[in-house]
Amino acid sequence: MAIAKWMDVVIAESDDIVVVEGNQYFPISAIKNIYFIYSQHTTYCPWKGVASYYHLKISDQINENSAWYYATPQAAAMNIKNRIAFWKGVQVD
Repeated sequence: MAIAKWMDVVIAESDDIVVVEGNQYFPISAIKNIYFIYSQHTTYCPWKGVASYYHLKISDQINENSAWYYATPQAAAMNIKNRIAFWKGVQVD
């Protein structure tokens, strides 16, 4: 089972992980919604498409744009549709 933690709090866990470019993508259904705040930040990858982001909030701490997903990925990246990945201090084991 893969577990994503930030500040020693589990924010996502799943046995169903897809790895792309070294990033572990969890099913969006595996996240603990109470820690996620929608961000308006986006980035673009030529082969995956437009990435949208979430901030993480635990207690009064905010980790900006530390989770991302591709709502409508390019055809080559359909295996990460409805999945989310993490960075910026989020530990995935």
